[in-house]
This record gives sequence, C-alpha cells and structure tokens, in this order.
Amino acid sequence: MRIGQFAAGALASLICASALATEPLSSEELSVESMPPKGNHWVYVIDEAFYNEIDSRVRVFDGDTYRHLGQIDAGFNPGVIISPDGKTTAVTTTYFSRGGHGTRTDIVEFTDNSSLAIAGEIVLPTKRAQMQPTYFNLAYAPSGRFAYVAYITPALSFGVLDTANKKVVTEIDTAGCALVIPTGPSAVSSLCDSGRLLTVTLDGTGHEVSRALSDAFFNADSDPIFVQGIPAAGGYTFLSFNGQVYPIDFSGDKPVISSPWPLVNAAERGVWRPGGQQVGAINRRLGRLYVPMHRGGEETHKEGGTEIWVFDLDSHKRLERWPVSAEHLNPVIAIQVTQDDKPLLFTGGEDGTVAVWDAKAGHVRHTEKTLGQSPWFFLTP
Repeated sequence: MRIGQFAAGALASLICASALATEPLSSEELSVESMPPKGNHWVYVIDEAFYNEIDSRVRVFDGDTYRHLGQIDAGFNPGVIISPDGKTTAVTTTYFSRGGHGTRTDIVEFTDNSSLAIAGEIVLPTKRAQMQPTYFNLAYAPSGRFAYVAYITPALSFGVLDTANKKVVTEIDTAGCALVIPTGPSAVSSLCDSGRLLTVTLDGTGHEVSRALSDAFFNADSDPIFVQGIPAAGGYTFLSFNGQVYPIDFSGDKPVISSPWPLVNAAERGVWRPGGQQVGAINRRLGRLYVPMHRGGEETHKEGGTEIWVFDLDSHKRLERWPVSAEHLNPVIAIQVTQDDKPLLFTGGEDGTVAVWDAKAGHVRHTEKTLGQSPWFFLTP
C-alpha cells in the first residue's frame, strides 16, 4: 500500500514538473533608480557595525518621511565625508582579501549622491587611520579639488589626494599631531597632544609650503578635548571632557582660538559632563548648541547622555534640559541638527535607536530601530 502511494505521489510530481517546465517564469531586469529630489532633512547615518566590523555602511534617511532611501557600503572602520557641493560622498575604508584577514587594501571610494553608484576610487598606502568616525579622518578642501586623509603607522601624517584625477599627490608628516581639519582654501590643521594646533599650508599642487604651531589652548592631561569637532560658523567648536567649549575660527589666514566657556556651573563641574562618540551639534541659523550630558566621573567620556542640554552660543546661557528618558530613549551617544529655520535634531542611542526630534520644542517625532547598531550622523552642506 505504501509503495503504491509513493509511486502515485512521484508520478504526480513528475506531471507537475513537466507542466511547469513548459511555462517558464518571465525574466526580471535589474535597474538602478536615481535618488528622489533632496529633502531639507536628509541625514547620512554611519552604521559602524560593531557586531560585523568589516561590513559597515552609510544609510540615507529622510527625517520628514522616515524613509530609508538608500545605502552606501563602507567596509572596515570607515571615515566618511560629503563634498562641499553635496554631490559626492567619499568613504575611506579598508578591505581584506579574505574578509577579516588576507591582503589589505586601503582605499577612498567616491559615491554619486544622485544615484548612490560608485563614481571612482583612489587606492591609498596601507596606513589610513582606522578609528571611530569624525569629520577629520577624511576631509575635503573647501574647493573640493583636494581631499585629505589621516594616516597612522603609528607615526602620524596625512595624505593629499587629487579628487579630479583620482590619485595620491603626496604624504605630509605632522610631527606627532593627528587628524585633518580643513582650515582655509589651502591649509590643513592637526591636533597635537601638547594642546596646540599644527597648520600646514599647501601650494596649488597640494604640496607643503609652510607650517605653524598655535599657542596651547587645552591641557591634554588635566582636561583633554574630544576630537569630534562640531561644525560652526567659520570653523569648528570643540568640547572638553570636563565641559569646556573651545570655538575656533578657521575662516582667516590662520586659526583664531576664542576663550573657552563652560557648559557646567561650579556645582555641576565634575558631576555633569558630555560624552559619547558625536558629542555636540550646532544649528548656525538659530545659534544653538545641543550637547548630550550625563552624570559621571573621570573616564566616563564615552558614556551616552541622559539629558540633552541646549545653549545659546552668543550668551553661553543654558536654555533647555531635555531628559531622554521622558521620550523613552536610552542614553544618547550621537547627535546632529539640520541647518534650516525648522530644524530637526537626530539622536543615536546606545541601543542603536535613531530618534527624530523637533529641535525647537524638544520632543521626539519618530524613532527608528533599523538604521544600524552605533549611529554617527552627517548632513549634506
């Protein structure tokens, strides 16, 4: 009986297979669509993929529609920057021939932001700085003609890249100073552990013509600064571990470092402090500084903020304190704000949740749990 049932079933299967063979499925054609017209509140979210380090990516997210619009592959411990005209995303990354090991290739890949298609690459010496994202492990010159990439071997230097001809121009030693901060049409600054800025001036071909050291403006032993500078009007603003604010104007012939001012009062010093991996955001139109703050002692500078503090940049007055628990969020480790007059604030939590806030009212409009494990935010210029 069982043999008969098996034979009948096998015959039925053969008949079905024969019928299907005479009706092939129509073939599909893959295509690449252009990105939609850019919105006012798009953000590029770097997912460093802590649980899969060789497979980081950059996700394009619309803060108005809450849509995930596209993705840029970013390899191992990437550095990311958007070109001054907003048309290109550059990613410096590392690939290994066998996934997590094998022959190492360091590279800068250029992606066309209108299609998210690769638009070119520059192969680097195998010495690029592999670190958490900042604005300064890869940077564009204001004109977009050159890009700069930080090197660590562990000696510190940087490469000058010709973005039009897709080639490395030269390598410049920085005498122990780190990172690449574009500080004018033809100058690059680096942070030194002496508390100074080294500024290298380049000629029209990308080669060094002079260099200068600033006076010391912070003490790396008693109160170091976060290297994750915050874009500000005319330059960048840096925060210290203890909550000092250091505005630096890079719009002139040489950097101008203003006197620091505190995020905390005397009673709060050493009790409340900034922390995380993207430690502040500035809306230049409103003159507002947003900082994730937490209670903690020394060595807690990587902890996320349990509150977001909002400051007026002119008066240095604290305007708001927004507890993130009131919005049912975990502590915030990354923050970014759009530059329009109806700004959105983006925060990334320790659990990877991205929250979209009304940057004026201080409440959450939307939470998104599908953009990665450890976010870092970029905006197009």
